[in-house]
Amino acid sequence: MEIAYQDPRAFDILPYYGEFRNKAVEEKFLTHNLDQGKSQLRLSLIFCSSFYVAFALSDISALGYTSEVLTLFLARSLVAVAAALAIYLSYRRPSSLKFPALAGTAVEVVGMGAFMLIAFYRHTEMTLHGMSIAIMLIVVYLFIPNRLIYSFGVALCTTAIFLLVALKVGNLKTSDIFTMSMLLVLTNTFGWVASRRHHILRRDEFRAQYILKQQAVLDHLTGCYNRRHLHDHLLQQEIARAQRKKLWLTVILCDLDNFKLINDTYGHQVGDAVLCNFSTLLHKLTRRHIDCVVRYGGEEFLLVIPETDQIGGVDVAERLRVAFAASSASGAIGQTISMTASFGVVAVNFAGVEKIITQSELISSADGLLYEAKKAGRNYIKSGQL
Repeated sequence: MEIAYQDPRAFDILPYYGEFRNKAVEEKFLTHNLDQGKSQLRLSLIFCSSFYVAFALSDISALGYTSEVLTLFLARSLVAVAAALAIYLSYRRPSSLKFPALAGTAVEVVGMGAFMLIAFYRHTEMTLHGMSIAIMLIVVYLFIPNRLIYSFGVALCTTAIFLLVALKVGNLKTSDIFTMSMLLVLTNTFGWVASRRHHILRRDEFRAQYILKQQAVLDHLTGCYNRRHLHDHLLQQEIARAQRKKLWLTVILCDLDNFKLINDTYGHQVGDAVLCNFSTLLHKLTRRHIDCVVRYGGEEFLLVIPETDQIGGVDVAERLRVAFAASSASGAIGQTISMTASFGVVAVNFAGVEKIITQSELISSADGLLYEAKKAGRNYIKSGQL
């Protein structure tokens, strides 16, 4: 889907979530960053789970070779298994937008649960555990890719449960508990602020890149694709697709009749309004996300209509011709301006065409038919096949 980047609210970011307010824009952002996000997730899970298991040596150092150490080793191993499963499923679900956040959250929950068990069995080292949990919270906020709301939820629940464990078995003074609580609150605050800034900066970067890209392919006045994008990418891709799948492809070249007279009589501002009204009509009466509308010249527009034969192309052109003739615009002093357009429709059945059809042939044929429609008296349609 195309985002109307001219709309100032299209890229609004929710201040507390660090996500685009518009769900379609957020989905486009996630799609754009999907491969990079999954790669970062895999690296983070490998790194974190490896260290998690390696720190089993500290359990042995603290508790010796006891059944508690075996229990803790199994808990640490469970974290590694959860990470391995998440990595495996990330390859099995390459196009899922929700999976990375859910997988990261699930491994975080398993990891934090295992840590609570470690803190419970090694309760004499609660101060060290407080330092460890602070580091783990920073990892949750900044190192493992995730939605900010999920990271905050995991971090907040972890902090609360850890403080309860510390109160229950830590044998700490009230002042120590208070200090630890304040430090963990500070860690959560810092982590949330830093993570939120990171999320917003990434979306600001995406917004700038998207707008620049759209400005390169769209006409600034009408919002249609521009001529350069038509020749560089759009038409050749549609021709190749139609050739590959043996489909019909129709091109319609439209020209507003007597447009120079409208500009000379009413001014360029009214002329621009007429062009915008016509482009709006073209978008409205064509299939969204299937047909392509291009501003080909000053008052010329070109439609690329996939999987449509000559009869279907003429039907589209006729609906456009009738709708545009029935519309009107207002002049500077309230005059009603009647407008018409002429159309050249060329269709190709690639199931029955053996020769290579080029962009130039298609457009030249449509242009020739448009010229015939103009000669026939304007407000007319001429069609043919290649």
